[in-house]
Amino acid sequence: MLVCSFKCIDELILVPDNWPNPKYNFENNRLTEPKILLGRVLFYDPILSANNTISCASCHSPFSAFTHIDHSLSHGIFDSIGNRNSIALMNLAWQNTFMWDGSINHLDMQALAPLSHPKEMASSIDSLVQKVNKSTLYKNLLYKAYGDSLASGEKLLKSMSQFMLTLISSNSKYDKVKAGKEIFTSQEQIGYYLYKKNCFACHTEPLFSNYEFANNGLKLDTSLNDLGRFSITKNPSDSLTFKIPTLRNIEYTYPYMHDGRFTKLMQVINHYTTGIERNKTLHNKLQMPIILTEKEKVDLISFLLTLSDREFLFNKKFAFPKEVYSESGNNSK
Repeated sequence: MLVCSFKCIDELILVPDNWPNPKYNFENNRLTEPKILLGRVLFYDPILSANNTISCASCHSPFSAFTHIDHSLSHGIFDSIGNRNSIALMNLAWQNTFMWDGSINHLDMQALAPLSHPKEMASSIDSLVQKVNKSTLYKNLLYKAYGDSLASGEKLLKSMSQFMLTLISSNSKYDKVKAGKEIFTSQEQIGYYLYKKNCFACHTEPLFSNYEFANNGLKLDTSLNDLGRFSITKNPSDSLTFKIPTLRNIEYTYPYMHDGRFTKLMQVINHYTTGIERNKTLHNKLQMPIILTEKEKVDLISFLLTLSDREFLFNKKFAFPKEVYSESGNNSK
């Protein structure tokens, strides 16, 4: 079925017509350009951390689909090493749980987790509000966004949500094929068939995740002892389950898995064909072996590369807001 039109989910957001309705309630936080800009400036500003060294972008770079690629686990304040790999940020309006373990259930609250984590930003929303209220730059941005130059936790958190809501990836080759603008190569078409046969249940089109939680058969890293969602729910059936990430832009979002143990797509595929550890909470779709020839593995990767969206990676609207600092005349806060 071809997708030749777009639908508006908010005045500032268009998505392909075959996408589901978002989970986020835009009525409670209507997008505006000034609020999005405020959130974008905050996203790139290390003012969020206790010692002004770590920003959201430190672990969520636009050039890697808003994750990091230089180490398996996130690094935070004082070069502390976290417990997990950072999740790529995109298409967040269609998600109602956040973090690998689903510990946050609303995007407006998501920033509080890294902000307060002792190994990430080691700060607090109250501290951030105090810093922002001393900044001429932010007073100007707040006034343009809210008609009031005084910061509050709600204003800052909702503005960061507004920026993150605009991080929509919907212009890959896959999307162009679905829109009838391009066609798959024969190898990509075979890979698409293999994806639908082996991956679709968890990495559902068109978002390429159902955003649920699953045990995908990874062996427990005994140095981390990360039991995933179980740490939140204390439900034994959630042991070793983690949020299912999107396959969109997977070419750029290595290292893979919650602990960044794999650096190459072939390693990921080899895990699913020969590396699965069977236990009580293993996802039912993985109970039966996945059998792929070496050629089929290459074909599958060929399809996965059609999910790359370079327009998303290099969108100037998502980049460091250098124009804000140019207009203010300097880089001072």
